[in-house]
Amino acid sequence: MTEWPKGVAKPAIRALNAAGYTQIEQLEKVDLSTLKNLHGMGPKALAAIEAALNESRKHSE
Repeated sequence: MTEWPKGVAKPAIRALNAAGYTQIEQLEKVDLSTLKNLHGMGPKALAAIEAALNESRKHSE
């Protein structure tokens, strides 16, 4: 299992895993509104994921 960003709680991690997402990299092309609809995904987890993805995009440029 991969390390999710700080701020992503266990219910959100379970929701991501149930949807087939096991790595943050898999979320790079996923719309945040799709993640928002997952049961267990809250605003804090979405913000943490969005921040982590933005940070990884900065480093890859």
